Amino acid sequence: MVTAISGGSRSQPASGRGRYPARRLHLVDIENLAGAAVPTLSQVREVQDRYADRLAFGGLDQVVIASSHLTLLNAALGWPHARYRVRSGPDGADLELLDVLHGENVASRFTCVVIGSGDGIFAWAAARLAAGGVRVTVVSRRRSLSARLALTAHEVIFIDAPHPAAESARQLPAQAA
Repeated sequence: MVTAISGGSRSQPASGRGRYPARRLHLVDIENLAGAAVPTLSQVREVQDRYADRLAFGGLDQVVIASSHLTLLNAALGWPHARYRVRSGPDGADLELLDVLHGENVASRFTCVVIGSGDGIFAWAAARLAAGGVRVTVVSRRRSLSARLALTAHEVIFIDAPHPAAESARQLPAQAA
């Protein structure tokens, strides 16, 4: 005899998102955030420090870093404990990150996606994620942020701007005088 089991009031939504805890996916185009075609090890470390200073990493967060083959070693040494994707050529890193977005069921596995790039190529994917209920944050350098990408994001963080806490600390002595 076959018996059907209903989920009752504790069943998970059909989208599948309820099966996963709240967590973020960080998609980082390291060359874009560093502002260099082939970032040095120190540039990669500086980007990671600034990034981590502005976005605290949760224990369940995942980081995917994409770069060309020329940057891979510096990316891996400068930003350890991440997953690395490599593709050279025009928009190679962008295309690798888009492959992750399109092929890995991101919308049902993550509650927030952080796109570490200012490239407009991500605007359509970001809009799709946002429409699906995923919070989209963009981390970019101020001068390289696409207007289309900025419009699709819930939040934009500039990695090359002074950190708000550092800015407040700098203003304290001036206010006291």
